[in-house]
Amino acid sequence: MKKQRIFSFFLIFVLCLTLTPAAHAKDSFDVDAKAALLVDVGSGETLYEKNSRERNYPASITKVMTALLVLEAVDAGKLSLDQEITASEGAFEGLAADGSTSNIKPGETMTVEDLLNCMLIVSANESTHILAEAVSGTVQNFVVLMNQRAEELGCENTHFANPSGLHDDRHYSTAWDIYLITCEAIKHDEFVEICARKAYTVPETNLSKARELHSTNYLISTWRTGWPGYYYEDARGIKTGSTPEAGYCLVASAERGSRKLISVVLGAKRITLEDGKTTETQSFTETIKLFDHGFDDFKRMSLLSPDEFICEVPVELSGEANYVVVHPEEGMEHMVPSDLELDDLTRTVQLTKDVVDAPIAEGDVLGTITVSYGDIEYGTVNLLALNDVSASWLLTKQREVKEFLAQPWLKIAAAGLGVLVVGVVALRVASLSRAKRYGRRHYNYTGYRGRKKR
Repeated sequence: MKKQRIFSFFLIFVLCLTLTPAAHAKDSFDVDAKAALLVDVGSGETLYEKNSRERNYPASITKVMTALLVLEAVDAGKLSLDQEITASEGAFEGLAADGSTSNIKPGETMTVEDLLNCMLIVSANESTHILAEAVSGTVQNFVVLMNQRAEELGCENTHFANPSGLHDDRHYSTAWDIYLITCEAIKHDEFVEICARKAYTVPETNLSKARELHSTNYLISTWRTGWPGYYYEDARGIKTGSTPEAGYCLVASAERGSRKLISVVLGAKRITLEDGKTTETQSFTETIKLFDHGFDDFKRMSLLSPDEFICEVPVELSGEANYVVVHPEEGMEHMVPSDLELDDLTRTVQLTKDVVDAPIAEGDVLGTITVSYGDIEYGTVNLLALNDVSASWLLTKQREVKEFLAQPWLKIAAAGLGVLVVGVVALRVASLSRAKRYGRRHYNYTGYRGRKKR
């Protein structure tokens, strides 16, 4: 039995030994912008981030929130996509004369769908005010709704001052908050379809002939630049933005196979290239870098399987088994570097006890396993007993007797009894010793003859 125990401990040491990750040579990757974020939509895992929780000016990316609220009003039955809205004079107040526009005029009537296309495809500022008034009555009331909705979505560093994104010191957000808002917006099919359009024709209105809109997103349309360098085949939208204070901003999505990515770039620059003539808008080039990084440098990998046997845990008090096998409670999948192999992962097993007592039921939690790579921890999963292990009545009773005899009070009582016995024996020995030493006096009465006669 002792040899079997030693062998079980050896097995657990070998099978549960933490693996050492292999070194992977990775080129340094950085995005030239104030803030950036890249997230795998399917898993929700962040593949890259730079200052993603820091406040920046979002410029016209703001219009993602505006579109979200309009589409939620449509879902609620307050508006319909084919509903006609007439632009009020007040809708043009506070708009910059040189801002993005689709040349809508006061008194012009357009449908909600056409206004959404003007806002998301060419970033028309006047359409945001027209839609805001349609939803909330006034632009000011709509801004209150924007901030309420941002808070509901978990945005912790966002405050809107207008629905268009025109500069205001009190108008800010973060790459992470923009990602949260975008994730909610893409739940609406109409939003996704509009953002992916390269062009759109607005039908003739009461004040204008039909007009052609061409996307400001160079990843999906080269119409405005004529330069194919920005075009990204896998891109699907979403929204551009720029002001002198915000720099060049872009929230974008891309799909390749079954994978979908969302990126956010804030505070990028427009630079002049070495030829001195060509300019490069880095919100697009840096987004392309992010997408290539996400698709080429990462893959989805199964890190744990619930059917996998992790190690053997020694068992006591059972006559039928010396150990029980443990397996993960659930599987684990994650996005990992594309050149990562399973052998490169670190698996750290933490058992609740080095040795467990029977009885054990199938599914009992006996520990955890943590999977990591370098300083990246992918997750922790419970380890469950694979099968039942019954307890031996005899071994259990032997344990109970042993534990009973090992109780402190019993040891104290036994010690006291031992002292008492020793004392009694010592007294008896001492008594016998004295008797032997001095002996007893004996008197002879046989010579007594009575009283002498006178």
